[in-house]
Amino acid sequence: MFLRLGQQYHIQVDTTEDSTVFNDANLKKYKTIVFLSTRGNILDSTQKLAFQHYIRQGGGFLGIHAATTTEYEWPWYNQLIGAYFDGHPEPQVALYKTIDRDFPVTRNLPDTFRRLDEIYNFRSVQDSLHFLLYVDEKSYQGGKMGELHPVSWYHNFDGGREFYLGLGHFDAAYTDPLFINMVWQGLKWTMGNKNS
Repeated sequence: MFLRLGQQYHIQVDTTEDSTVFNDANLKKYKTIVFLSTRGNILDSTQKLAFQHYIRQGGGFLGIHAATTTEYEWPWYNQLIGAYFDGHPEPQVALYKTIDRDFPVTRNLPDTFRRLDEIYNFRSVQDSLHFLLYVDEKSYQGGKMGELHPVSWYHNFDGGREFYLGLGHFDAAYTDPLFINMVWQGLKWTMGNKNS
């Protein structure tokens, strides 16, 4: 999906599972870093410093789905990503509600839509977040956050911009126009603050 977006919109896209690319010299080439369903501890202490420096220099960050299951012992990452994963029920169809129309990601979304996905509950939700989508816990089984259950948000943090989208568990999402447009609009927004 990202490679196709790069071709379509004429932006350079690199993909890797090699954390050694997290160094100051390399990261400065990029406007946004994407964590696509990353899990666990993926960066060592030197790589973490490079990531922090990148964000503090105005870099962007986009987290998708399991990016909230990453770096549980790193408080700075919790603040950046906005929340940590706190379990999920079996994947099921649920009703999603658009709650902010003043942001590019949600500007053209319907008021409500239904999707089959793996719906995360969250903990350590940060106060600085601007929520974009809620999931209606009455529309599925296993929600633990109550009436206000966010699944997408953005914020400015530590000099950079962050956008998170909790959808995206299934491969089908990455060919779904609604999902792709949310990712693309979020990507554009996170890229807009890089000093270059």
